[in-house]
Amino acid sequence: MSVAKVEFDGLLAVVTMTNSEKRNALSEAMIGEILAGLEQAREAKARTVILRAEPGCKVWSAGHDVTELPAAHRDPLGWSDPLRVVIRAIEEFPAPVIGLIEGGVWGGACEMALACDMVIATPDSTFAVTPAKLGIPYNVSGLLTFMNAMSIHVVREMAFTARPITAERAQLLGIINHLVEPSEITAFCIAMAREIEVLAPMAIAVMKEEMRVLASAHSITPRMFERVQ
Repeated sequence: MSVAKVEFDGLLAVVTMTNSEKRNALSEAMIGEILAGLEQAREAKARTVILRAEPGCKVWSAGHDVTELPAAHRDPLGWSDPLRVVIRAIEEFPAPVIGLIEGGVWGGACEMALACDMVIATPDSTFAVTPAKLGIPYNVSGLLTFMNAMSIHVVREMAFTARPITAERAQLLGIINHLVEPSEITAFCIAMAREIEVLAPMAIAVMKEEMRVLASAHSITPRMFERVQ
């Protein structure tokens, strides 16, 4: 059974998670289909991508499928873990990816949302970083995604308390670009995509890659590297 789909509207690609029954958990199957959708969008030379769940959902995604976490591994989300792969695919996609958010966003899904270039959310959306509830640390690269999106004090609060933050607070923190009512959010995101697609795609692709490189340009000493392994 398919758990995600991709649809095209001119130069816009819309990748939709469709496994609401399982709260769109980021299983290997789900991530595989998101990756396939992004690859189709790349081949079609889409100028923008919207990443979303089905309209009206209560949970955008419940995050990493914990049943698929390795039983014995010091870093539970290593370089080749599907979640890490999809985060890189979003960050390295040559056109802007708009995260259209409705409902709860938990754990690894929170990172996936923040990896998008713009985040548009409904007022009832919430964001939570939940590894402390599961008793596992978060991946170092994943923490960097959060630290690039918000201040270290907010990252610490979210990671250490596992409490969700509201969409209103997320907008005040600069995590969300716009808050839009559920009845209007699809049209809003499409309008933003149309605004982007008439501009110079090469210039946008280059600036996106420059920002990605600069955001990940953090030096680390051998001692620090050994400590986090």
